[in-house]
Amino acid sequence: MKVYNPNEIRNIAFAGHGGTGKTTLTSAILYATKAVTRFGRTEDGTAPTDYEEDEIEKKLSITTGIACLEWEKYKVNIFDTPGYGNFIAESRGPIRISDAVGILVSAVSGVEVMTAKSWDYAAEFNKPRFVIVNKMDRENADFYKSLDSIRENFGREATPVNLPIGSQKDFVGVIDLIHLKAHLYSNDESGSFKEAEIPANEMENAKKRRSELVEMVAELDEKLMEKYFESGDLTGEELEIALRKGIVEQKIFPVLCASAGKNIGTMDILNFVANFIPSPVEIGSEKAKDSSGSEVDVAKDPNAPVALYVFKTISDPTQGRISVFKVMSGTLAVDSNLVNARTNSQERMAGLFHQRGKERIKCETVPLGDIAAVMKLKETQMGDTLCAKERVISFEPVKYPLPAISFAVEPKSRGDEEKIMSALQKMVEEDPCFKVGRDPQTKELLVSGSGTQHIEAVIQRAQKRYGVEMTMKQPKVPYKETIKGKAEVHARHKKQTGGHGQFADIHIRMEPLPRGSGFKFIDEIFGGAVPRNFIPAVEKGMLEALESGVLAGYPVVDLSIALFDGQHHPVDSSEMAFKIAAHMGFKEAMEKSKPTILEPVMNVEVIVPDECMGDVMGDLNSRRGRILGMSQKGQNQVIKAQVPLAEMLTYASTLKSLTADRGSFSMEFASYEEVPAQLQTKIIEEAKKAREAEKEG
Repeated sequence: MKVYNPNEIRNIAFAGHGGTGKTTLTSAILYATKAVTRFGRTEDGTAPTDYEEDEIEKKLSITTGIACLEWEKYKVNIFDTPGYGNFIAESRGPIRISDAVGILVSAVSGVEVMTAKSWDYAAEFNKPRFVIVNKMDRENADFYKSLDSIRENFGREATPVNLPIGSQKDFVGVIDLIHLKAHLYSNDESGSFKEAEIPANEMENAKKRRSELVEMVAELDEKLMEKYFESGDLTGEELEIALRKGIVEQKIFPVLCASAGKNIGTMDILNFVANFIPSPVEIGSEKAKDSSGSEVDVAKDPNAPVALYVFKTISDPTQGRISVFKVMSGTLAVDSNLVNARTNSQERMAGLFHQRGKERIKCETVPLGDIAAVMKLKETQMGDTLCAKERVISFEPVKYPLPAISFAVEPKSRGDEEKIMSALQKMVEEDPCFKVGRDPQTKELLVSGSGTQHIEAVIQRAQKRYGVEMTMKQPKVPYKETIKGKAEVHARHKKQTGGHGQFADIHIRMEPLPRGSGFKFIDEIFGGAVPRNFIPAVEKGMLEALESGVLAGYPVVDLSIALFDGQHHPVDSSEMAFKIAAHMGFKEAMEKSKPTILEPVMNVEVIVPDECMGDVMGDLNSRRGRILGMSQKGQNQVIKAQVPLAEMLTYASTLKSLTADRGSFSMEFASYEEVPAQLQTKIIEEAKKAREAEKEG
């Protein structure tokens, strides 16, 4: 593959709701341009960008597939992003480094909830957008109904630049509104077409729609508006120049139509990308921070010191870590030594290659704006910046949503825990929405992600790649215990055996503290009633006792213990004796101080379509939730609430059912609050059963 000028490179992310045909469109374009010899399809597991075992098995994209192709004088890099709710957040990285985003919409379903989310991602990263109404060959496909849905959601700036010829099984081509020509596609799925005159029955509608396009474009330029008012039209060249400017400035969002499965309309999409989508150097400078932390503008200069951003990591079980990057400044040569701006370590860029699905195309030079990959970097992670040592800068890493749900995992075979941890850490490297950690209280190994399907997919991938076996289960809720009252107790530990005995005598006062205060030990001993050298033993005994409360054995928090009196024996007293007395005193004092159980309460944010809001709010209330507020976000409602973690463990499946998989949620820890009295009995009984089962095991 030759080295392209940055002006000849196009970086496009295909995004949108799951099942709208992003992967099939990528396959169709690759086949039509002869970049591949076979029209790969999702349904038979041959799509070039869905090559992982689990993607083939599930027939959906789980991670972003990357494919490059050469067309006329252009190199086009396509990012085939996932669109289902559990996986869509992964698309944020590819959208961030793309130069435009093609949003796919089903001609049958119109705009769906993840369509809107993809649009929001593109808008957040300030990317030009165009819309592709796909699946025009399907039963009930309706381009104009879909167009209404698009405009309702994204505004009147969404304007067709081509129209369908026929629909459903009679869809045979498209009308190019810029040049008022028909493109009739071959029925052999090759993607080839012949230019022809517009059918007579389509001409009136085509002229009307072209007039709307011309008017929309003319509004962007005062001189063009004057000419349009004078002559009622613009030349094809004038329209092209103004349309391109409007796309770059995000003042117009072109709408095209296609049937990726039949390879109809696909070459019009590719020609549109080549002629109207901005190159990497047209978007303007990039913001970065220098080594002092000051913000700097990084110009799109191929002769500047090289800087690249790693937006994707792949953990290969045989070849190690693969880092996929975009050259943001300068030109990268193979075997260059670059500095990782985060770690300040050096990385050698050996063995560069472009990707076309799992096919690798070696390259010696990667120009400004192009996409490539490199293997076996030592310390580089997703989100890192690599740059020339003479100009160390860092681009802001893409932020990903916090995990929404967690599961506990454990090895099927004893002794495999280290292997499992190693495999899961490799999955964390390549999936920014997947997290691994150990709960300090329950000691469980927890995996967290966007939803059940997401976590199951990552676990399955880890098991197949690294030969480890593990089981998933609901995590234990990390309850805690505390007190609501005060108590003073006297505890004495006295034991006489042959030789030295054991003796310790203490008086303590236990009192509650405000929520979140933890534990406070107060030394109120005067006159040596308890010698100074034994007081730390009393405190240590209390700290040990805090690990297991008197109700259900959960850790105890938010109380103070004052040691205010005691006795000792010059021979029989010891640190151990005072520790034992502390345990005794703690238990008795807690039993007398109105003990209670606390549960973690989460801040929950739920995004749902308007029509689902009542059902979702009712469900949150049934989970002991407190609704804090609501706000509008596009066509959706955002509900903010506080809900006990115990009530959220199975929420993902319920929300999916209530919203027909159109809702999403996230949650993070808020505080600990007292469990209602009627529920505490059940928690205590379950904890008792768990301890008995553990003893028997």
